[in-house]
Amino acid sequence: MGNQQTIVMSKGEKTILTKANDQSYSLRTTVPTGIVKHLDLNEGDSIVWRLMPNGKEFMIIVEPTKKVIKNKD
Repeated sequence: MGNQQTIVMSKGEKTILTKANDQSYSLRTTVPTGIVKHLDLNEGDSIVWRLMPNGKEFMIIVEPTKKVIKNKD
């Protein structure tokens, strides 16, 4: 986790959770535009989510991974 940045979202961002599918307990939500822009995310990129305790609160650590585009040679 070498290059960490703290993003303070003072106004907050609210998203709604929906079921991922009928056979799963997973939920999905929308990644807010501000986060998409800050992390330079694009369709097909991956995000690793880690939950870390921070006193009585939790921090969510988000590690984006850019999609690798392979040449068709």
